[in-house]
Amino acid sequence: MMHALVYRDATLIDVPAIVRLVESGFRGVASRAGWTTEADLLDGQRTDEHEVRGLIEGSHSHMRLAHQSDNLVACVRIERTGDVGYLGMITVAPLLQSKGIGRSILAEAERVIYDSLGLRRARMTVIGQRTTLIDWYIRRGYRLTGERRDFPYDDVRCGLPRRMDLYFEVLEKELLEK
Repeated sequence: MMHALVYRDATLIDVPAIVRLVESGFRGVASRAGWTTEADLLDGQRTDEHEVRGLIEGSHSHMRLAHQSDNLVACVRIERTGDVGYLGMITVAPLLQSKGIGRSILAEAERVIYDSLGLRRARMTVIGQRTTLIDWYIRRGYRLTGERRDFPYDDVRCGLPRRMDLYFEVLEKELLEK
């Protein structure tokens, strides 16, 4: 039986657990237990304590967490960027992927953008080669904007690329009152 998810905003005490969750969801051997791994595209880190701390302390950003039976199982970065809510670091623990948690944390993030931030659009960037993940977001109502952004090859904080053709696709969704 799956326990209900409990959502809350992250505090500074959560920083190490968030970094561990995000790293396990995207990079290294642990990430291969789920379907959202970037391990074939990138080595190195996905985030660090400095970045997560900045998101939590930022005036325009925060991290929303999902717990199940007191265990951190998912997180999402939510940031106000002008008239759009930007989503990032959407992470579900690899062994819990494909159980509806991703859909739930995404819906929670959209609710926060709409209800708490008063914004009507959500935006995200996804590495263009991750077509399975992009298709998943499209099934959740996101659309490709046609905008592509360069991958920051010169910033090791974004990982160590295993190939030189990486780029980001920009996806957006119009949020409707629920």
